Amino acid sequence: MNCYETLFVVKPTLTDEETAAQIEKIKNVLAKVDAELLAADDMGMRRLAYPVQKNDRGYYTVLFYKANGEAIAEIERNLKINEEIIKFLTVKYVKNKEIAQFDKLVAAANKKPAEEKAPEAAPEAEATEAATEAVAETTEA
Repeated sequence: MNCYETLFVVKPTLTDEETAAQIEKIKNVLAKVDAELLAADDMGMRRLAYPVQKNDRGYYTVLFYKANGEAIAEIERNLKINEEIIKFLTVKYVKNKEIAQFDKLVAAANKKPAEEKAPEAAPEAEATEAATEAVAETTEA
């Protein structure tokens, strides 16, 4: 199985529930073609580089997964026929360096939801880390 990343942009005119339903629909296609979803990164509403179908903005989502080559055709077919998706791009990672970068991206995408759930814990962790570094510096001196 090869490593893939698919980025797609959903129309900005949809409600939050409709956007979530479109993302879930693509995740279901991945499950149907026996692809292993490793991470999903909802990047949120962003400005497009140029207008696409008269839209200046779009809701970006990136899916990281492992799948067979035949599955990509079915995934992209579903992205093409979905009228709510205005753009998509699939990237295949082959070389060892690329796969290492893919693993870093997956780790970052999986780490992101944990940080969003506990934003209060982050300042405490930073303070603890700074205190540990200060103790280490005084010990060395």
